[in-house]
Amino acid sequence: MSVKTTELVDSELETKKIMSEKENGYGAESITVLEGLEAVRLRPAMYIGDTGLRGLHHLVYEVVDNSIDEALAGYCKNIEVFIHTDNSITVNDDGRGIPTGIMKKENKSALEIVMTVLHAGGKFNKDTYKVSGGLHGVGVSCVNALSIHLKTVVQREGQIFTQEYSKGKPLYDVKVIGKSDKTGTSQTFLPDNTIFTESVYHYDILTARLRELAYLNKGVRLTITDEREKNEKGEFISDSFFSEGGLKEFVLYLDENREKLIPEPIYMESEKNGFPVEVAMLYNSSYTENLHSYVNNINTHEGGTHLAGFRRALTRTLKSYAEKSGMLAKMKFEIDGDDFREGLTAVISVKVAEPQFEGQTKTKLGNKEVIGAVDTVVGEMLNNFLEEHPKEAKVIVDKVILAAQARHAARKARELVQRKGALTGGGLPGKLADCSEKDPFQCELFLVEGDSAGGTAKQGRNRNFQAVLPLRGKILNVEKAMEYKIYENEEIKNIYTALGVFKGTAEDDRALNIEKLRYHKIVIMCDADVDGSHITTLILTFFFRYMKELIENGHIYIATPPLYLVKKGKEQRYAWTEEERDAAIAEIGKNGKDNVGVQRYKGLGEMNAEQLWETTINPESRKLRKVSIESAAEADRIFSMLMGDDVAPRRDFIEKNARYANIDA
Repeated sequence: MSVKTTELVDSELETKKIMSEKENGYGAESITVLEGLEAVRLRPAMYIGDTGLRGLHHLVYEVVDNSIDEALAGYCKNIEVFIHTDNSITVNDDGRGIPTGIMKKENKSALEIVMTVLHAGGKFNKDTYKVSGGLHGVGVSCVNALSIHLKTVVQREGQIFTQEYSKGKPLYDVKVIGKSDKTGTSQTFLPDNTIFTESVYHYDILTARLRELAYLNKGVRLTITDEREKNEKGEFISDSFFSEGGLKEFVLYLDENREKLIPEPIYMESEKNGFPVEVAMLYNSSYTENLHSYVNNINTHEGGTHLAGFRRALTRTLKSYAEKSGMLAKMKFEIDGDDFREGLTAVISVKVAEPQFEGQTKTKLGNKEVIGAVDTVVGEMLNNFLEEHPKEAKVIVDKVILAAQARHAARKARELVQRKGALTGGGLPGKLADCSEKDPFQCELFLVEGDSAGGTAKQGRNRNFQAVLPLRGKILNVEKAMEYKIYENEEIKNIYTALGVFKGTAEDDRALNIEKLRYHKIVIMCDADVDGSHITTLILTFFFRYMKELIENGHIYIATPPLYLVKKGKEQRYAWTEEERDAAIAEIGKNGKDNVGVQRYKGLGEMNAEQLWETTINPESRKLRKVSIESAAEADRIFSMLMGDDVAPRRDFIEKNARYANIDA
């Protein structure tokens, strides 16, 4: 539709215009101008991603990012996060404190402008912050808009200033409440539960992010305290993170459950063309690559130009060294770039003054000039390391050669599966009960533990759009298996074939051809006991290592069958937690609890088809948990710990987290 301006020459034309607007329902009166932060409250997902668990925690990240920006500028050494009993959050820092002076143009305190106006802040002035993370001036005002209450306390210039807000609107003007010889900012906020579908903060999620930030910003101490829970000493649960070694310590932490092939990480830190570059890398005996990249502390899940520069330099430098040393003389085929990254854990962190993000989730760096900077730093320092450490260099090249040989074996195994599978025009697994719907967006696949429960699920499902694939026993632990072994495993072959996706595209031999995915909702359905939890973890490990795109695109879910059936006469209630069970007992048994029966479900097979449909399969009544990756680095570490050979850390993890799991031994 084009728009042009025309001068009205008579009343008839104006009348026709008004009548037309009334008829189509779209006139000047239809236009709404949102004042202040109303746009954030109306469309919160546009600003923080979603209004679920991720968005709730994102509020904390935005406030912490402001404190980190002060640290990057050299003015902040300590950041504290408190989770209060009402699930409100306080973030304290010892930075310079948000400016509080009056801005002449707006005739308001700079503090009020920062807290209540979008795109207002020091991040736009490169004399204030050379680099910054967060949402570039949107962050803290968005947190304010989405909080039922927020209080800011600023210490600077010898005084203590404060202002409070409700849903982004000031409750009073900025005022002085005391004197102080310290500097810093404190933000306390309570998220608006009319906006967020989740209201309870998870200590482990926030802890993972603060630990990550400590490694990425060496010399800054980050502390988190949970006032909702006390330890055996009667003290609040608390953790403190501080790193002197930065990324070198980060990769050691990530690989603490893996067998190292070289004793110490290869570490490099330099600045090229105005871009500070920091890289740490360590080879281990695993069969997967684990690359984690960051720009201004933002985790770039989709990679980008900095990751491309690292890969290019790694392949070129290692290949050149291997050829010069004569170690590739007997190779009968070309070594691929992927071979240099098998068993590699690396963290790449760059600082960019004007980052350009692209990709589906805006976490892919697009600045072309960063490629050369990272390439140069990595190439020069890696070459020096190889020349100075010939013993470690030989171990790395030997690992590369083995990876190349395994890749060729894996390719043959994949091709064999594909020839027998869907790519030849048929051959879906015999145990798969498919659905009649052909639109992948509408289709669901249930991966069910055991043939018995699988049979019940087949009877209880909606055959139009729900498919069922029973899995026999525990699938292969892919964490400890070479890739070609994976394609020999019957259950994994069935999953690949049923989904219709295989490794290998025209552009990338190891990429997942996700466009051929036959079901857009894949639901893992296992028993609510220890074995069921183990099988769920094995399946998730497989998806994380070999089909991560399915998790990142929101295709993987975990079914939550009920734990209890509370019944008295013809009345019955299903319960998913002990609290729901007790509430059901109290409700059904209010004429007397003597005849109230409680059944504890340990296996899916204990339910008939109708019960399984009603509680676990029916989209109208089921409870599904969507699998997402909050921190790829932390997920990588936990999977390697849970599925690796080292028993001690796994036992410690289970003992620490057993109280969160609704499982019986």
